[in-house]
Amino acid sequence: MRRVAVVIALLCGALVAPATAGAARARLVAFSSCRALVSYAQHNAARAGGIGVPVRALGEAPVALERPQAKTLPGVAVPQESASADAGAGGSDTFSTTNVQEAGIDEPDVVKTDGRMMYVLDNGVLRVVDVTGAAPREAGALAIPGGGQQLLLRGSRVLVLATSYSGGGPIEPLAKRAIVAPGGGAQTVLTEVDVSDPAAPRVARTMTLAGSFADARMNGGTARVVVASEPLLGAQPLAHARLRTFVPATTIASRITGRTYRRGVVGCGAIRRPDVFSGLGLVTVLTVDLDRGLYDVDRDAVMAGAQTVYGSPTSLYVASQRYVPGLRDAGDVPGAMKTEIHRFDASQPGQTTYAGSGTVPGFVVNAYALSEQDGALRVASTDEPSWLPEGGGDPAQSYVTVLKPGEGGALQQVGQVGGLGRGQRIYGVRFLGTAGYVVTFRQMDPLYTLDLSDAANPRVLGELELPGYSAYLQPIAPGLLLGVGTAADAQGRPQGTQLSVFDVSDPAHPKRVQHAELPEADGMAAVENDPHAFLWWAPTQTAFLPLESAGAVAFHAAGDALTQTGRIDSGDAPVARTLVVGDKVYTLAYDGLRTNNLSDLAATGFLPFPATAR
Repeated sequence: MRRVAVVIALLCGALVAPATAGAARARLVAFSSCRALVSYAQHNAARAGGIGVPVRALGEAPVALERPQAKTLPGVAVPQESASADAGAGGSDTFSTTNVQEAGIDEPDVVKTDGRMMYVLDNGVLRVVDVTGAAPREAGALAIPGGGQQLLLRGSRVLVLATSYSGGGPIEPLAKRAIVAPGGGAQTVLTEVDVSDPAAPRVARTMTLAGSFADARMNGGTARVVVASEPLLGAQPLAHARLRTFVPATTIASRITGRTYRRGVVGCGAIRRPDVFSGLGLVTVLTVDLDRGLYDVDRDAVMAGAQTVYGSPTSLYVASQRYVPGLRDAGDVPGAMKTEIHRFDASQPGQTTYAGSGTVPGFVVNAYALSEQDGALRVASTDEPSWLPEGGGDPAQSYVTVLKPGEGGALQQVGQVGGLGRGQRIYGVRFLGTAGYVVTFRQMDPLYTLDLSDAANPRVLGELELPGYSAYLQPIAPGLLLGVGTAADAQGRPQGTQLSVFDVSDPAHPKRVQHAELPEADGMAAVENDPHAFLWWAPTQTAFLPLESAGAVAFHAAGDALTQTGRIDSGDAPVARTLVVGDKVYTLAYDGLRTNNLSDLAATGFLPFPATAR
C-alpha cells in the first residue's frame, strides 16, 4: 500500500523552486489567439524535450485510493444514504443512493435506482431492471460502446460516461525533435439514453472527443464532466503540428434530428494556461443540462492535467499535475512536490466558469482530501512521496491547508497546520463542517482530529495511535465515526480488513470504543479503493461491505456497538455494489443481481446476466 503514492505523486505533484506554500498565484493566462496557443505549445515542448510528464523508473503502478461518505455529527449537514421519492405504483419510496462525498452532489457510478427501476452497466450493456416485484426482472437492455463506463441518472435520462481506445500512446521526449500524432489514443464518449420506456431504452445523442474521462459531478440537473486529453505519439514533427493536435474537436451525433455537429472542444481564447509550464495536456469541463440532454454543452478548458475532481454546491475543483522534468532513473527524483488546484464557479445551473488557481504542498490522496466550507477550501496533503529512498531527506509530513479566493480569484493560503504523521503519508480524510479527521500510516495509524472553525488558524486537537489504518471514515451517529481499513502487526504488515468505531465527541481525546477484524482470506474491503462500493443504511444502522474475495458482509453499528449480522454469498463472483430498495438488499456482482431480505439477509432471488455480454 505504501507504493500507492508513486503514481499520485507524479501525476499531482511538481518540481518547483522553493516558495512559501501558500503564495498566491495569479489567475491563469488566457491565450490571445489560436496562433499564440500553437506557438506556446511548440516552444515549450521543444524546450522541455516533450509534451508532458512521462512516467519512467517507477516499477509497479498501483491503484490509488479513492473517496468515501457520511451520516450526522453535531451541527454538520452530511450526505444521506437513503432517498425518498414518488416511485410510482409497485415501487418503493425508500431506497439507497450512490455513496457520495457532498450532500446533493451526485457522482457517477455503475448502478443507479429510482426505487422502481435499477439501471446497471454490465460490460458494455445498459440493463434496465424492474425492482417493483418480488424478484428483479430485466425490462430492457441496450448495448453501449466504451470501457470503464459509469452513469448519471436524471428523470428519464441516463448519461453514460466512457473511455474508448483506438491505439497510440503518450509522447516520449525525443531530445530536440518532439513528435505528435493527429489522432488515436483515448476517446471520451458521452451517451444520452432515453429510458422513458424501460422496455426499449434508446440512444438519443452521443458526444465524443479525444481524451480520457476523469470524473464528473451533478448538481440538480447540471452535470459537469471533466476530460483530460493530450497530444499522442506519431510521426508528425512538432513544428508542423496544427491546432487540432492540442485542442481536440467534439462530435455530437443526434438520433433525434439525424444530424451530426462538429466543433472544437472550446475556443482558443477560452483556454487558459499556468504561468509555469505544466505540460501540454488539456483539462476540459463539459457542462451538460440533463433536463435538455446533450443538445447544448457549456465548455471550459485549462492547459493542465486532471487527476482529482471535487465538487461542492458552488464550485468544481480539479487537482492538476505540474510538469516534472527528469525522472529517468530511481535516483533522479523531484525535490519539492506541489499540487496545483483549479477552481471553477459552478453556482449557476448549466454554466461553469474558470475562477482561479492555487497550490498546496505535496500531493493529495483522493477527492476526500478536498472540502469546501463557507467559501474556504481545506486540502489535506503529504509533502513527500513514499517512494523516496529510505532515510533520504527530511521525513514526510502531512498538512491541512486552507485556501480562499483573493485578488482576481487566485486561491490564496490563509491558514495551515503541518507536522501530521512524520515519516508517514495520508491514507484517509474526512472533513465534516468545521471538523477534520486525517489518518496517516506507516506502521501505526494516528487518527488526528482538527478544529477548522477559524480558517486562519486550523488546529490539531487530538491524536489516537493504533495498529493498522482506516482508509474510509463514515459518520454513523453524533460524535461517532466508523473506520474501515486494514489491520497490521507491530511491523506494519497487513493482517486483513478491520472495522473500528471511534468516539470523537471529545475531539481532544478521540478513542476507539469498538473493533472487529475479518479473516485475511476475505481480502480487502472494496471501499478502500472504491468508496462507492460501501453502503451505510441509516434506517437500520447497517454497513454493507463488499469483499475482495467475493460476497459482502453486514455490520450493525448502533451507538458504540459493532456486530456482524450476516453475509451475502455471491459464489465466485466478486460483488461490485449493494443497494437497498424497500425491504430488500440487492447485490450487484459480475454474474447478475441477487436479492436478500433486509431483515435477516435470507436469499430471495437471482437475476443472471447473459454470458454473451462478456
